[in-house]
Amino acid sequence: MSTATNTAHTTDLKQLAEEAVARALALGATDAEAVAVESEDFRVNVRLGQVEQLTESGSRALGLRVFFAAGADSPDEAGQRTASTSTSDLSPEGVTRIIESAVELARVTGADPFAGLPERESFGSNDVSALALYFNDVDAILPAERIEMARRCEAAAMAHDTRIQNSSGANFDASSLHRIMVNSRGFTGEYRSSYCGFSVTPIAQDASGAMQRDFWYSSARTAKLLDSPEDVGRIAAQRALRRLGARRVATQQCPVVFAPEIARGLMGNLLAAADGDSIYRNASMFSGKLGEQVAGENITMIDDGTMVFDHTLPSGEALRVGGFGTSPFDGDGLPTRRTVVVERGILKALMLNTYTARKLSMQSTGKASRGLAGAPGIGGGNYFLQPGALSPEQIIGGVSSGLYVLQTMGHGVNLVTGDYSVGVSGLWIENGELAYPVEQITIAGNLKDIFRNVVAIGNDLEFRSSGAVPTLRVEGMTVAGS
Repeated sequence: MSTATNTAHTTDLKQLAEEAVARALALGATDAEAVAVESEDFRVNVRLGQVEQLTESGSRALGLRVFFAAGADSPDEAGQRTASTSTSDLSPEGVTRIIESAVELARVTGADPFAGLPERESFGSNDVSALALYFNDVDAILPAERIEMARRCEAAAMAHDTRIQNSSGANFDASSLHRIMVNSRGFTGEYRSSYCGFSVTPIAQDASGAMQRDFWYSSARTAKLLDSPEDVGRIAAQRALRRLGARRVATQQCPVVFAPEIARGLMGNLLAAADGDSIYRNASMFSGKLGEQVAGENITMIDDGTMVFDHTLPSGEALRVGGFGTSPFDGDGLPTRRTVVVERGILKALMLNTYTARKLSMQSTGKASRGLAGAPGIGGGNYFLQPGALSPEQIIGGVSSGLYVLQTMGHGVNLVTGDYSVGVSGLWIENGELAYPVEQITIAGNLKDIFRNVVAIGNDLEFRSSGAVPTLRVEGMTVAGS
């Protein structure tokens, strides 16, 4: 798409959003908010060198949320009535339809004392250009090149070892997004973002015919930061091969070491338990715990929607790139921010949007997430656990007998009670060394204890997604096997 076309669409979308808000107000709405999105997406799946599926799509859509003060129709009723609608039909008729539908729906819904846009003085946006979210080199990668990168990645995995003769395939994804938000309280914000990435899942088979698979990937906002397809394929192959010959172990209590990609999900439960909506409903193990110790003193968990990373390319070029969870404003139109949720084990802040903050008589922490339709939910930016000083090798070396988790299966997490039980596979540790692969086992414990029993935190913090947690070692977990 040419720059001229992009500019025209940008103007149209912004104008549509502004007009939708103005027309909702003209129909009697107390407040209104519109979100307009334009996206382009590409995905190709390659298996055994052949293209199995290729999808290329573009979309433009508009969402509208309207509010009516309840007291105007019923003096005894406090709060506001609200409704939302969305459409990808941006014809004059389609836009008129969602405006009138939203207004009609809002008039007949019940009043909510906590509903409404943030206060006018709260709105704002971080410097979009400084956040470095969009790179046009992603669009510059031709479809043939994208397909070839997926092929190269798969070919490298299969060439790594004769025990790899099959694959679940490789893929290449690319996308760009343009997002605009406008409301009746004077806020207008917009930004563009880009993404590209590829992955491969090779299948390894041993002499007995037993098979194992694993994957690896590379993703970035700019093509300049992608790893080589050959490196990604080689790592994926090594990960699959090390699973061959997996066995079960006896049920026991032992130290459990979590690889970074698994530790990320485990510690993400800290933020999920600090979700303001769950706190208000008393549906979280952290309800009533603000300001109290909820984890060990070595645990500091941060959510930051403003992160920008400095990279030095092989050519020596310096490059600043925004994080995968970085954005200039949240789903309420408030500036994203850095929030220390847990500091040295103490629950210092909650994950709040405007609505949940009002319920709790608090202030939003800028964690609103917003689609086209519906009320904003709660979602973070870039979250991470403050790293420690030990290398992964040192953490594993300190375990005489225990489990190194590489994969989890199932979602056995209860954030109300803290009960945690998931199927896992990985490698068994003997005398500080990775000894052999294990599978068909379960690890269990309670998150309240797990968060207090993290005895070692690695120095290998790396943002490969919007969340990053280094290698962790947890004491005293139950491993259920044979």
